[in-house]
Formats: sequence, structure tokens, C-alpha cells
Amino acid sequence: MNYYIVIPSHNEEKLISLTLQSLTEQTVLPSKIVVVNDNSTDNTEEVVAEFTKKYSFISLVNNTSNAIHMPGSKVIQAFQKGFETLDDNYDLIVKIDADLIFPNNYFETIIRHFKSDASIGMVGGFCYIEKNGEWILENLTDKDHIRGALKAYRKETFKQIGGLKPQMGWDTVDELLCKFYNWKVVTDASLKVKHLKPTGANYNKTARYKQGEAFYTLGYGFIITAIASAKLSFMKKKPLLFFDYIKGFWKAKSAKTSLLVTKEQAKFIRNYRLKKMKEKLF
Repeated sequence: MNYYIVIPSHNEEKLISLTLQSLTEQTVLPSKIVVVNDNSTDNTEEVVAEFTKKYSFISLVNNTSNAIHMPGSKVIQAFQKGFETLDDNYDLIVKIDADLIFPNNYFETIIRHFKSDASIGMVGGFCYIEKNGEWILENLTDKDHIRGALKAYRKETFKQIGGLKPQMGWDTVDELLCKFYNWKVVTDASLKVKHLKPTGANYNKTARYKQGEAFYTLGYGFIITAIASAKLSFMKKKPLLFFDYIKGFWKAKSAKTSLLVTKEQAKFIRNYRLKKMKEKLF
């Protein structure tokens, strides 16, 4: 299976060489890698350019965007810029971050999953962060959720869900739409990926309301949002974030912000979320 990778990158001169090196050492190499240098002010472009000289399947795209790093919109707009440079001769499209180190069998294993079942639409491993000299699971989500840092999609799935949404919540709505269209989402605990920077390390303070806004645009409704907000703030060990998320939800509702999904999809999502919550409680 041919797989293409798009890597949005903003000021990653210190880490992106490690990511690219791990990709060039895969047991099954990608057909194409596009790195999008998204308005970097460091030497990201020069570091990537060295790889493009050595590897014909790696290319560089420069993108001009807002310097403020907001979750969702900026990274997906950069992804789209890179995706637009690719042809349609892929079986899998992969979006990854520029601060990851992959085990060399990562994509061989990902492909094996996709080949095993034609109804599998997304596959991913797990992110690990370094703490006190050890690599531990970056435990921010349920084990059946694929982190936004390393998403792999079957082409047919990617097209059916409408690609990636340039908004906070993109890496949740993609999986929910997969389920809406009866695609399976697979996570593989054996695939341990080193995540070199903590999630959200560079986010501007104004981004703290974006999670609540995302819950609104996913069609969650207030009750599910409150439960999800409590859970996420607990997992991040920052209980006061709960109030930021709730405020973000009400701000989005008051502004009548457009949903990321249709009414039919929003109804499915609410029912699915409630079902999952009930399963955990009972």
C-alpha cells in the first residue's frame, strides 16, 4: 500500500530531523513525505532542505500564516497546503507532527492492519513522553482514540469524511464521522511513538477556551460537554480548565458558531457519546 505523509511544521529546527530520520528508517518506506514549513522563524526550512537533497521522496512546501499557534486551524491549514501538492496515487494518507520518533516497524504494522480488514478506516499507535528518564504513555485520551499527532487514513475514508476540518476538534470529529459512515478505528498499543514535546506546549493562553468551543461544534450539547470537560481537565491534572472549557462552550453557543457536522451527524455523535459513557458506568 502506498502511503503519503504530510507534516505541518512551525519552528521545529531542533526536532524535525529526528522525525524525518525515523521515517527514512521505516521497514516500509513512504512513497512521499511533504513537510510544510509553516511561517517558521528558525532554521526549519534549512534542516528539511538537507533531507530533500538526500531523499527524493521528501519535499518541502513553504507556507505563510499567522505566527500565533492556535490548536486546530493553523495546523490543519498547513496540512491542507501540503496535501494539495500530492497526487491521488495513494492508498493511505497520514498526518503527523514534526516532533515524533517512530519505531522502524511503525508503518509496516499500520499497513498490516489496513490490509487485514477492508472496513478499517483509521489506524494509529500511542504517544509516549519522557518523564524522569523514562518514556511513559501521554495519557490524555481514551485508549480507542488516535491522537492528532499521528493519524493514518484509508483514502476512501479520508474522502468520505470530507478530509480534515481546520478547527479545534478536527481530530475527534474525524473518528466520529468514521463511525457514522461505519468505518472502524483501530489503535495498536504495541506501537510506541516518542513525542518530544508535551501536547499544547506552545499554545497561546487564548486557546484554553477552544476546547469548549470544539465540544459545541461537535454537537455534544451541554451535558456531554460538562462530562467531557470534567474528564479532560482531570486527565490533564488541571481542574480549573473545566471552567475554561465550559466558558468556551457558552461563548460558541452565544455566537451561534457553525457546527463541524450536520444535524444528523450531531444526533449520531450525541447518542454514540452517551452510549460510551453508559458502558463505562455500568
